[in-house]
Amino acid sequence: MMQRLSLSQRLSAVFVVLLLACCAASVALQMRDSERHEQEVIQRLSQDLAPQIARYPELMEPQGFNPPAVHGLFDKLMAVNPSVEVYLLDMSGHIKSYSAPEGAVKRLQVNLAPVLQLLNGGVMPIFGDDPRSLDGRKVFSAAPLKVAGREVGYVYVILQGESRESLAAHVSLGSAANAMLWSMALVALLGLVAGLTAFRLITRPLRILTDAVRGLETHGMSWLPQARPLLKQATRGGGEIALLSQSFERLVLRTEEQWEALRSQDQQRRELFANLSHDLRTPLTSLHGYLETLRLKSEVLEPQEQRRYLDIALEQSRKVGRLAQEMFELARLEYGVVKPEMEQFFLSDLLQDVFQKFELAVEAKNQSLAAEIAPGLPPITADLAMMERVLVNLIDNAVRAAPEGGKITVQLQPHARGGIEVTVRDTGPGVASALQEHLFERPAFAGFAFAPGARSGGFGLMIVHRILQLHESAICLLPQSDAGTAFRFVIR
Repeated sequence: MMQRLSLSQRLSAVFVVLLLACCAASVALQMRDSERHEQEVIQRLSQDLAPQIARYPELMEPQGFNPPAVHGLFDKLMAVNPSVEVYLLDMSGHIKSYSAPEGAVKRLQVNLAPVLQLLNGGVMPIFGDDPRSLDGRKVFSAAPLKVAGREVGYVYVILQGESRESLAAHVSLGSAANAMLWSMALVALLGLVAGLTAFRLITRPLRILTDAVRGLETHGMSWLPQARPLLKQATRGGGEIALLSQSFERLVLRTEEQWEALRSQDQQRRELFANLSHDLRTPLTSLHGYLETLRLKSEVLEPQEQRRYLDIALEQSRKVGRLAQEMFELARLEYGVVKPEMEQFFLSDLLQDVFQKFELAVEAKNQSLAAEIAPGLPPITADLAMMERVLVNLIDNAVRAAPEGGKITVQLQPHARGGIEVTVRDTGPGVASALQEHLFERPAFAGFAFAPGARSGGFGLMIVHRILQLHESAICLLPQSDAGTAFRFVIR
């Protein structure tokens, strides 16, 4: 049953139960304190009752107690005040005389310690033994009995006798019980209303959070835009529930970002396959066409024509091989197969070695390849082969993008926060604005070209981007002032 109730209902039920228990305990304590106060008042008011009785000379004779006089006096006192019970005790506390029905008195002796405490001015209320009960204790009045100036016993008066208690219980039990029940019912009702209202207000953010979670569970990730306003409402008011809502809101935002990233990656994957098929189809079609031509017309083609066809076919096969190699290299980098092997070396020395690989390509296009190296550059700690790959890819793109007679410049200079800042600049037509945002991502594959005739694919920049990530660095495209393209990264 409790599992079917909401959190606010369960909290309200627990609150009402605790409230009723506290009310019952409070009523019990108040009744006990009230009774104790009443007993103290009665004992103080009746403190002189026993001394007055002890002054009656008829109670004692020279030889001892006077039973007929005692019974007569006690009967008159109890007729006047039925709530009292009078007893005569000897010096050891034994009951010598009383006025009560036969068999009503259950004790033969009363403990004198409370009597002496009362006579010595002890703090009231003081409770003494009830002769009509084996274990009962009641307030009393007491006084010593004297004969010829000598104490021979005590007058012992029970102030709340059996008759009074029976009558009081009969008269007040119903009204007291009804009053207590009505007061507890009223408190429970008010507590229930207040508890339901308070807990409903307190748990409102939690209900809103629950609605958001249920919406996500029912509708999936498409519910994220509707869940965010609900989570904003749940964070109002502070407290632990607000912190929980804020944490869940951050989780939702992160999930939404990851969901968008997954959708973007899926879209990129589709574009990748489309672009790869395009990039592979063109050289393969050309390769197939020239090889088929050589097979069908080998007898009629001149040797020089055959060699030209073979050179073209060989160049197309190199393109396919280079594309496959780049795909394989990128896959190894992205899936963590390749780990950088760090060592110290001078980047300026590596740059000179890379320049030698492009001497023929630059010569063929009548271009200039220059290095601007600041003096006193410190060594860097990186993977030598990977950094060579970074420089080769950037310079290769620059050579392909720069026109005939163009210029490629590689600049090395110290960075303000340590390390070396590397800038590769060319005088080509620049990067189209549509490609700049995703230049180092998969969507930039399609039609990536710096100039007409430049190779497409974009794998080179992606490889550079991934290698620099492994070195805790990043590459960026500098803003284009006029003609040309410039890439920059920092390596330490």
